[in-house]
Amino acid sequence: MGPNPPPGLRPGVPLQEFTTWRVGGPAEWFAEPADGDQLVALARWARERDLPLRVIGAGSNLLIADGGLPGLTLCVRRLQGSRVDGESGVVEAEAGEPIPTLARKVARAGLHGLEWAVGIPGTVGGAAVMNAGAQGGCTAEWLDSVLVLDPSGSGEPHRIRAANLDFDYRHSRLQHEPLLVLSARFLLEPGHEPAAVTARTSANLHSRTSTQPYQQPSCGSVFRNPEPEKAGRLVESLGLKGTRIGGAEVSPLHANFIVNTGDATAADIDALINLVRQRVRESTGIDLHPEVKRLGFPPDGD
Repeated sequence: MGPNPPPGLRPGVPLQEFTTWRVGGPAEWFAEPADGDQLVALARWARERDLPLRVIGAGSNLLIADGGLPGLTLCVRRLQGSRVDGESGVVEAEAGEPIPTLARKVARAGLHGLEWAVGIPGTVGGAAVMNAGAQGGCTAEWLDSVLVLDPSGSGEPHRIRAANLDFDYRHSRLQHEPLLVLSARFLLEPGHEPAAVTARTSANLHSRTSTQPYQQPSCGSVFRNPEPEKAGRLVESLGLKGTRIGGAEVSPLHANFIVNTGDATAADIDALINLVRQRVRESTGIDLHPEVKRLGFPPDGD
């Protein structure tokens, strides 16, 4: 490991406690950097040893294989904080800032733009990478730029404008390039009544929690919507609600959710995802594409 490993490095840390599905094997090396400088030092430590490097946030859109992950896994959920300018609408948030926290904070400042985000159990960094969205809104609409670090080089953090991120439905170039998101800048709409924005934000949260299985471990929506169709509607129309493999179940409350009923493995969840895809393809000809990011599985071309 070398004479001076960066602080916070731990070997063999089980990753199920860092994902909302509560499944996943151990990380070969794991760390939760406390600030951006520590993140940079850890990324460089991995690069110097040619170790694979993965970054996770709230773990809310991840399926990590039961065999775990080689190399270094960094969890950025301690990198929290945001600066809100109520006059200009400019908001800068750290990568690990929870999106619901930010949504409530900007609402209190009378800024319109993130009301849709209050029910998303992820981080700002994850939202930028995935172009997270809900209830008609998405990250790309309001993101100004991201501050990123290329761990494969020796350069300093640099800013990429939203127009250069190749945003599409649940997609950005950040999903394919080895860049670490350090923070994100949003440009929101100022001048609104804080009470009104807060009320809309709370209504969105109630809408999500009343129609989705928030009481059980899940990753949120499993499949992208094959517009104009809705993935949940397609799965439900085939009578697949309640279908189980091991401890994994298609939620009886919302068919685009797969929940861990208590003892699911990542293999159970993966098998159930594949079963649902197969049934929908056979019945409708539509190939559902998972929104969830799979780590540690052999590539399947998706």
